Amino acid sequence: MTKDIAPDRLPKLDRLRELGIDPYPARVPSPEPVASLLAGLDARLGQRVVAGGRLTQLRDFGKLRFSHLLDRSGSIQIGFARDRLPDFWPNRKLIEANDQVVVVGELARTQKGEPTIWAEQVVLAAKALRHPAEKWAGLQNVEQRYRMRYVDLYANPDVRTVFEQRSRIVRETRAYFDSLGYLEVETPILHPISGGAAARPFSTHHNALDMPLFLRIAPELYLKRLLVGGLERVYEIGRVFRNEGVSTRHNPEFTMLESYEAWADYRTIMERVEGLFAHLCERVLGGRTKVTFRGLEVDLRPPFPRRRYLELFAEHNGGLDWFDADGVLARARQLGLSVDGLPAAKIAGDVFEATVEPHLAGPVFVHDYPTAISPLAKTSPEDPRVAERFEIFIASCEFGNAFSELNDPLDQEQRFVEQLEHRDEESPSALDVDYVTALEFGMPPAGGLGIGIDRLTMLLAGADSIRDVLLFPLLRRLEPGAIPPPGDDAAAAAEEQAT
Repeated sequence: MTKDIAPDRLPKLDRLRELGIDPYPARVPSPEPVASLLAGLDARLGQRVVAGGRLTQLRDFGKLRFSHLLDRSGSIQIGFARDRLPDFWPNRKLIEANDQVVVVGELARTQKGEPTIWAEQVVLAAKALRHPAEKWAGLQNVEQRYRMRYVDLYANPDVRTVFEQRSRIVRETRAYFDSLGYLEVETPILHPISGGAAARPFSTHHNALDMPLFLRIAPELYLKRLLVGGLERVYEIGRVFRNEGVSTRHNPEFTMLESYEAWADYRTIMERVEGLFAHLCERVLGGRTKVTFRGLEVDLRPPFPRRRYLELFAEHNGGLDWFDADGVLARARQLGLSVDGLPAAKIAGDVFEATVEPHLAGPVFVHDYPTAISPLAKTSPEDPRVAERFEIFIASCEFGNAFSELNDPLDQEQRFVEQLEHRDEESPSALDVDYVTALEFGMPPAGGLGIGIDRLTMLLAGADSIRDVLLFPLLRRLEPGAIPPPGDDAAAAAEEQAT
């Protein structure tokens, strides 16, 4: 907002215009990345080069000025000498730290050996109307960094590194599934019926068709329709939306990988997950398999241990049977969990989350979940009470969910009906008749997988909060122009109230 502009900068902006210098020109000389200049430094000493980027703090020594120019690939010192810039020198103080400039000059080394461009021409590319980040009170305040990521990215180089790594993770995830013959597809974000996962949706309305719509909570049901159509291996990396609380592991808008493979089951998908982690360790971490996540060192080298859900439940709850409704209810109350109005399966699932998940250091596949909490998974032929489903846990955090996909249309319809009979805010909004119809045309046996890209990035980058791997995490809205003072971290406050 104009009222927050540094007061000493507007007069300089006006003076530039008086001198006929456009502070925001349409065209400037095309710069070369700083990293490229540094890589060929010794062979190019004495050459005339062009570099562009943001100036950092200027240091004035009378007839000399020095700064560093920062672009996305690195930084290099810029030397401004009165003898080399006779026309520029009288107005040199109109160019300040934080301004975007293009510098044309001689590539050299100083007497101390520092790579330097001695400027012969300085072109202002964009006049900054705020002071550099170094002058901000409380720039290191976490919430300020999240709210002003555009400053955080250039003020804190480690932050930029995290997002460069995230880009590699997405790229290599695509490469892995492409190598297995999967086809990347795009499915709708606006759904007429919420479904595909247990979560509260965001709702909206389409005016022209006068119909309610939901932002997708998962692409699952559309991807499985493609298996019916003969696209036997498909995946999608895209945004999903869940109208729930925020925490260090949850953001209402996040990125999900979902994949589906015909003629496979959940055991095949376990192998795919192990293969994905091995690929990412090789291509993103340079072959390193050990990472530190949430204070715990974990080894991502496959194979991963496999543990049965019901056995873990009994082990951490004094031998209690998951299907013992009365015993589970008593245990939930003992733990202080909410039980009023909740179905027995939901209560038992909450007990598992509270008592078992904190002990899952992992990586570990927890498999054979109860069918009652797995409405889209195929039941085990050995025990119909459990489904062929697994989740992968690392450092007590769930990273992926997968199952042998239910392809019996009659069974699927019945499970949808049962969900609606015990409907809560996380249930589907209606029975998805079209999806059942698709199954009636015959879907081949298949294994499906969902992995959160944000959590995967947290793991490989060693980030403790999901907000550290989201460029623009959702935060409580402030008044326009307001910047939270140091210590007033609304994000942390919201986290305390997370669901």
